[in-house]
Amino acid sequence: MAGRDDGNSAYGHKAFKRSKSHFADRITADGRDGWPVAAGRYRLVVSRACPWASRAVISRRLLGLEDALSMAITDPVQDDRSWRFTLDPDGRDPVLGIRFLAEAYERREKDHPDGVSVPAIVDVTDGKLVTNDYQRITLDLATEWRALHRDGAPDLYPEPLRDEIDAVMAEVYEDVNNGVYRAGFAAEQDEYEGACAAVFRRLESLASRLAGQRYLVGDTITEADIRLFTTLVRFDAVYHGHFKCNRWKLAENEVLWAYARDLFQTPGFGDTVDFDHIKRHYHQVHTGINPTRIVPLGPDLSGWLSPHHRERLGGRPFGDGTPPGPVRPDEEVPPLGRP
Repeated sequence: MAGRDDGNSAYGHKAFKRSKSHFADRITADGRDGWPVAAGRYRLVVSRACPWASRAVISRRLLGLEDALSMAITDPVQDDRSWRFTLDPDGRDPVLGIRFLAEAYERREKDHPDGVSVPAIVDVTDGKLVTNDYQRITLDLATEWRALHRDGAPDLYPEPLRDEIDAVMAEVYEDVNNGVYRAGFAAEQDEYEGACAAVFRRLESLASRLAGQRYLVGDTITEADIRLFTTLVRFDAVYHGHFKCNRWKLAENEVLWAYARDLFQTPGFGDTVDFDHIKRHYHQVHTGINPTRIVPLGPDLSGWLSPHHRERLGGRPFGDGTPPGPVRPDEEVPPLGRP
């Protein structure tokens, strides 16, 4: 998710187009792009508000990469220099020593053409951005970082299922992950109606798929589930009202609501979600849509902890692996952000 002050008030006044990641270098086991996988060398910078960054937060936790890849959490509300480290003492990231993520971008390339986005991975040794390729980061965490995975880490991108996973993820990205933004930032009625209709057509199709199986592909959690979850968990809190995706609420769709609750209650998913950050970011940053910056009190979050009964469909959440352990104390979501 990109952030730049001159774009906040423009949301809702011009057609939305998501740009490709400008910095697409990869961190790989063989270091072919010049960035070899190495414990402690890199820092993952995220916002808990951002669905694209939240994919990386979930993957990192499921795979047990906390000790190998440190994590910085930005303030959910940006200022004129975008993502900032005002949650840290003195407003400075304790590892990178910077106040704004933009500083790591500028160290890599002065006057780069795009905004400052999360997730981003920064090289601790020189403070330069390595990659902001949100589509690739989590796939590489699942595959290239295997040597540093915890014992019992799940296979989130199993090779025999990759074609199907890729196909499902492409549909989810186009109509759901990105579709809610096209609807929310639409500048014309026809543009909005087309995007909103596509969101709900795809959600209904996914509900049909998930009515008879616990997970999107195969019988275990994969990257496809992570990518759908990060949109579903934000749906009623921000997309239904703020983005006008309001044909129905997630809580009104029996299958998708149960599926989302199942994942939320799975270690590694719900324990990374901060509803306070989510609500404050969308309602206070997108001033072109919400000029008053008022943050709604609702919705009631208690339903996220209610029984889902999806275990009746079988499935093995972690395959031959095991759940991740408890959340590190310094990475726990504050009570205000939890159901």
